[in-house]
Formats: sequence, C-alpha cells, structure tokens
Amino acid sequence: MLRYLTAGESHGQGLVVIMEGLPAGLEITVEEIQAEMGRRRLGYGRGPRQRFEADELTLIGGVRHGRTLGSPVAIEIKNSEWFRSDKWHDEMSPAPGATKDPLTQVRPGHADLAGMQKYGFTDARDVLERASARETAARVAAGAVAKKLLRALDIEVISHVIQMGDARVPSSAARPTPSELHRVDENQVRCFDADASEAMIAAIKAAAKEGDSLGGVVEVLAFGVPVGLGSHVHWDRKIDAAFAQAVMSIQAVKGVEIGDGFEVAGRRGSAAHDPISWDSDANEYRRGSTLAGGTEGGMTTGELVVVRAAMKPLATLNKPTLETVDTATKESGVSFKERTDVTAVPAMGVVAETMVSLVLATEAQRKFGGDSMDEFVRNAESFSANLS
Repeated sequence: MLRYLTAGESHGQGLVVIMEGLPAGLEITVEEIQAEMGRRRLGYGRGPRQRFEADELTLIGGVRHGRTLGSPVAIEIKNSEWFRSDKWHDEMSPAPGATKDPLTQVRPGHADLAGMQKYGFTDARDVLERASARETAARVAAGAVAKKLLRALDIEVISHVIQMGDARVPSSAARPTPSELHRVDENQVRCFDADASEAMIAAIKAAAKEGDSLGGVVEVLAFGVPVGLGSHVHWDRKIDAAFAQAVMSIQAVKGVEIGDGFEVAGRRGSAAHDPISWDSDANEYRRGSTLAGGTEGGMTTGELVVVRAAMKPLATLNKPTLETVDTATKESGVSFKERTDVTAVPAMGVVAETMVSLVLATEAQRKFGGDSMDEFVRNAESFSANLS
C-alpha cells in the first residue's frame, strides 16, 4: 500500500517527502515533478513570495535511470530563500540556542495559539513554520508521482475553480476535460468559465484594494477511475471518507463535498440519486448523473469522481484588522502581517488534485497490488476484463 510522509518548515532549509509502496518500473523524472509543482504557484492574487519560492528539487533515493526501484522514493525540495541569504539561518537553526525575537502575538485563524497551548511553546514560530501551507509543496511533489502511477491505468485528475468570494460558475456550465486542463491553468484564476473568471478577478481586485482576502471553492475531477476502489466493509476504507479526510487536511480548507452532497440534502430521494442503466454497446453499467460524485457505499462506481473543496479566506491580511492577544503580556492588539496573498484558491486546486490523486493511487495499489508496474497494470486489466 502506498504511504508518504513530509517533513520541513516554511523558512527552513527545505522540505522532504518519502513515498513507500510504489511499484518498480514507474517512469518518473525531476522535470515532470517540477512541472507539477510549478502549477501550485499559479493564480491571480498571489503575493510576491511566489517569485522567490522556487522549487529546487532533487530525487535522492528510490529512482535509478528514470525508473522507480520498488524501494522508498525520497524527494528533497530546497528552500531557495534559505540559500539566497542568511536571513533565516539563526532563527531556524537546528543547533542548540534560542530565538532573539519570539513571536507572542498570535494570529486568529491560524494554528498559532492552539499549537502553543498543545505543545507548551512560548514562541508561535514553533507552530506556524510547520503549519504553513508551504508544506503542501512536498505533497504536490508526491502527487506528481501518484498521478504518473494513475496514468498507467488511464486515470487523469484535474481541477478548476468554481467559486471565488461571491463570484460563482453557473451549475449548468461545462466542466473541463483532461485535454482542456491547459486552458484552466492558462486562466488567471484557473476558472474554465470565461464570464465567471472575469467576475472572480474583479472580486480579487476589490478585496486587494481594501487589504482583505477571499476564499472560494474548487472542483476536482477524476476521469477513468475503475470500479471498486475503496470498500463498504470497513469504515476507514470508504473511498469518499478518504477523499474527505485528505482534502480537509489542506490548510484553510473548511468544507469538502462529494458530488452534489450539500445540494441533494435538500431534495427528495426521487431526485437525489444517480439512475443506473446497462450500456450494451460498451458492455457496462452506467450512471445517468454525478450526484453521488462517482462513489456508492464507500466504493468508486467507474463514473466521473467529483470532489469539491471550500477554502476559507486567508486569515493573514495585507491590512491587519483581526483582534488578538499577546501571549506574553496578555495585551490586546491586531494580528501581525506574515507574508500573504489576497487569495490562494487557484493554487489550492492543484493541492486538492494532489490529495485526490494520492487517495486513488493508494487504493489502486491496495486493490491491484504488484511489485512491478507490469504486474500492477496486468492485475488491473484482468479485473476490468472480468467485470459483469
């Protein structure tokens, strides 16, 4: 089964991700991973940090001559800011010592205060450095490998922004396909609908003018997913539950929806489920809609998988106005400004793709197994050929 673990802090020397359980023979290169990570920096409303947070990536284990070996894959992502200057060398040094300027003015909406209380810290930087969304760069690196594994089974995972602030894509609008992902990424807010895109950009400009921030919703679409990933047997192996946990783990995501989950809650049952039919030409069962998001009973149905993620507005503002308390003096004040964006919703879509891909790759490897890519693909093809 596929497992992965990330390590590293936002202003530290770098991030590391280790992936275990990949079959041998998966073709992967640094350039492929870097291309995926570059997508994470996309989006109108991002701050200037995106210009200097370049991802200097090294494959340091588990890959030889462009192919996985079946052993754990280790990926290092150096922090170019660390190596460009010595600004953070003392502050983030792993050597024994103490900070000269502890952060005690905790930021509302962040992990600062709860993390300090949980671990007994007196410096919020002990919390915020790891809680930072910079950590998702390591996840996206792992997701690039997971996507490559899924492509061997003709599975493609993409995302697009469907809401920014109060600007939203109409429910009747067309969804992008994998061949149209370039159009999504070329759009300033990664929105497939032209009219909604313009409204989103206007909303971002308005928020930026006031020093405020915006949240939004992204939709992740997984095409070509086979029947039977996940399980109805155990609560912790239900695929929709795995999607929800993985996507909810993304920083600032506060809501996850599978299919039209929230909308169908207000409907009668006769209009809330996907009808099943038999396609004699394709020799397979089909669902007539995606209300359930491509899952039933904790398993994939073979239809389009639809997962939506709602991201709250960023809590760090360009014009700090949120009331807070200094944990050392207990005096009231307003939260300080750490580097921030007006919105990170477009980038969050790429991270959400990553998390959905990692769930699918994990469950595909669990179901089809195999120590090599040939065995993995052969097992999947055999399963598909024997469906009835």
